[in-house]
Amino acid sequence: MFRRREPVPFAFVAEADRFRSNVAPPPRDRASAGQIAGRWLLGMTIVAALVGSLVLGMPALSTGTHSPAQQSQASQGH
Repeated sequence: MFRRREPVPFAFVAEADRFRSNVAPPPRDRASAGQIAGRWLLGMTIVAALVGSLVLGMPALSTGTHSPAQQSQASQGH
C-alpha cells in the first residue's frame, strides 16, 4: 500500500518528489532577422573554413604516384 523509501542524506532530495510547480516558464523570444542572418553567416563561415582546409590540405596528403620517386645521393652510392 505505502512504498517504503530509502533514507536520503539531503532533505531537499526527499521533498523534491512532492513539490510540483504550477508556474510555467516564459515563452522563448523569437529570433530577429539579424540574429538569424548572423547564425547563418557564422555557419557558412565554419563550413567554408572546413572546405578550404580540406582543399589546401589534400595536396599534402596525396602520395604523388605520378611523379618519379626521389632518392637520396647516399642510396645511389655517390
